[in-house]
Amino acid sequence: MSKETSGKAFDFKLIKRLVTYTKPYKPTYNFVVFSAILLAFLAVVRPIMVNYSVNTYMADQDEQGLLFICILMVAALFLEVGMQWSYNYFSSWLGQNLIKDIRIKLFKHMLRFRMKYYDKSSVGLLVTRAVQDMERIGEIFSNGFFEIISDLLKIVVFLGVMLYFDWRLTLIVVCIFPVILYATFLFQRAMKKAFIEVRKEVSNLNSFVQERITGIKILQIFAREEQEYKRFKEINDRHKKSWISTVWYNSIFISVIEMVSSIVVGLVVWFGGLNAVKSGDNDLGTVIMFILLINMLFRPLRQIAEKFNGLQMGMVAAGRVFGILDTESYIDDNGTKVANDIKGTIDFEKVHFGYIEGEEVLHGISFNVQQGETVAIVGATGAGKSTIINLLNRFYEIQSGAIKVDGVNITQYTLQSLRSNIAIVLQDVFLFADSILNNITLKNPDIKEAHVIQAAKDIGVHDFISSLPGGYHYNVKERGTMLSSGQRQLIAFLRAYVSNPSILILDEATSSVDSYSEKLIQQATERITENRTSIVIAHRLATIKKASKIIVMDAGEIVETGTHKELLAMENGYYRNLYEVQFMAEEKVNR
Repeated sequence: MSKETSGKAFDFKLIKRLVTYTKPYKPTYNFVVFSAILLAFLAVVRPIMVNYSVNTYMADQDEQGLLFICILMVAALFLEVGMQWSYNYFSSWLGQNLIKDIRIKLFKHMLRFRMKYYDKSSVGLLVTRAVQDMERIGEIFSNGFFEIISDLLKIVVFLGVMLYFDWRLTLIVVCIFPVILYATFLFQRAMKKAFIEVRKEVSNLNSFVQERITGIKILQIFAREEQEYKRFKEINDRHKKSWISTVWYNSIFISVIEMVSSIVVGLVVWFGGLNAVKSGDNDLGTVIMFILLINMLFRPLRQIAEKFNGLQMGMVAAGRVFGILDTESYIDDNGTKVANDIKGTIDFEKVHFGYIEGEEVLHGISFNVQQGETVAIVGATGAGKSTIINLLNRFYEIQSGAIKVDGVNITQYTLQSLRSNIAIVLQDVFLFADSILNNITLKNPDIKEAHVIQAAKDIGVHDFISSLPGGYHYNVKERGTMLSSGQRQLIAFLRAYVSNPSILILDEATSSVDSYSEKLIQQATERITENRTSIVIAHRLATIKKASKIIVMDAGEIVETGTHKELLAMENGYYRNLYEVQFMAEEKVNR
């Protein structure tokens, strides 16, 4: 099956796969199937009773018999209504439980995806798959599959009853069926194409809106509101047109069904009435029953438009969701060694890596970080500094070489235990729309509030947090927009500190913060890196001077290694030139 759609209007492989998720709800599933079958037979009871009452009790003027059969019809009606209610409720209940289970499985699956997958995927599209497409899958069970099966069974039962009572009138009805079937085939093919287009435009719309809202500041800074508004109108117009095409096909199909059903009723009344007049038989009950059954026969065909819509959209959605579930894009977690009591020694041995095949970013780099050392990595943008961070955490897999922690290849560690020993403070801090406390602990029950408060005091950020409304329970809103960039950075430092990592990685970001926040960050850096193996992507001179060792990178290679003084002593050295251009100006400003 493709990732876009199953390619079929009614894919039994998809249905079979969806049915496997009903195993935990087997009694409910069986009841829904039983109800769908029973409703097909209950639907024909009242028309038969009408036939019998007209031909027998009304013809014989039997008032008591007529009253009795009317009571039976009311009882049959209540039974049918009760079964219909039970079917509607439990089929919807089953559908909602299925999408709950599939959505949980999908989210868990996406959590394991490697960063390369997210580098190439639209966030808006993935949100559509996890939310809207899931709702469409639920409609397969609440409004699609069982409903269509029940309707098809009703058609078979209705035709069987018709054939039993009058084969000639049944022949009139059956002769019209090829027209209905052909119209249904054309409708199904057109709707399939239309709904694939609808789902594509929904994904495009979601992706566009999500990205523009996230980057609203950039749009306003560069005054691009009007241009983006015009682009949104274009995308929204395509979305509208794709939906209107489904309405167009719907309206044509329903009109055809209404016209054909009216013609069939007219033919039955004409032929049945004419035959009754000529023969003198009092068989009006059969004609009335046929009229009722014809309306009931064509009702499922009229309603199939709506049901087919739900089924089609559900099939397309299921194909897309299962396409993600079938995607094997995660880091192999085949390690058996649990990273307990990590000391923090790091070795990169001739590591080659590229984000895109054939385009290397790191060209066989090798370096060593001893336990407790603070190593600074400097270099121009694109030199490969951040790539080292990504590889150490196994966000990406290297092409060749080896990365070792405490002398053990990181692939031999379990992924969770490895990452639990490494903490990162990124340059671009991400905070969730939650309290400061939850953003620090990430809701880890082992990290108590008292421990967080003590840690905040240790690195000098307690006063800043306490000054906020609600203190540690202050909600920072989406992406931490209620805090300044410096404050977000301090929260990130505290988040790393409370996890008590063996290895700490800092991507310093103090270039855009105020002097007070910078001072707190430098204080936090000193405390958090104390007696702990640390790798710092250095942007500030203070960090570089205090580093045990400085690794200088250029174009994916290590060009120089040494202390601050050793590197400055190199004539025409890369670090010395960088220092004179970038860091010396900073040193003069800070004097």
